Amino acid sequence: QVQMMESGGGLVQPGGSLRLSCATSGFAFNVRTMSWHRQAPGKQRELVARITPGALTDYADSVKGRFTIGRDNAKSTLYLQMYDLKPEDTAIYYCHVIINRNYWGQGTQVTVSS
Repeated sequence: QVQMMESGGGLVQPGGSLRLSCATSGFAFNVRTMSWHRQAPGKQRELVARITPGALTDYADSVKGRFTIGRDNAKSTLYLQMYDLKPEDTAIYYCHVIINRNYWGQGTQVTVSS
């Protein structure tokens, strides 16, 4: 049974930092491409960053140079380090994997506001 649980969200001022984690179980984490997505109020869910089993990464243009995706295969955990946060980064952040179908975590709220 695939399970994914995000943590690390919260309220932060513009320019601040947060580190999100996604603890997973129930599948072979080390062989899966993992990704972070986000959904802001009234907007569609969008891809933020993706990491392959070999640790190749790609990012949405809006977060390049500010966010870093990482993985710890020994812990089956996905990370998203976010720097220089902006109000437009406010959203619910979800981790995601495709194993025959889409699996999502429950999400963690990130709010960037002064």
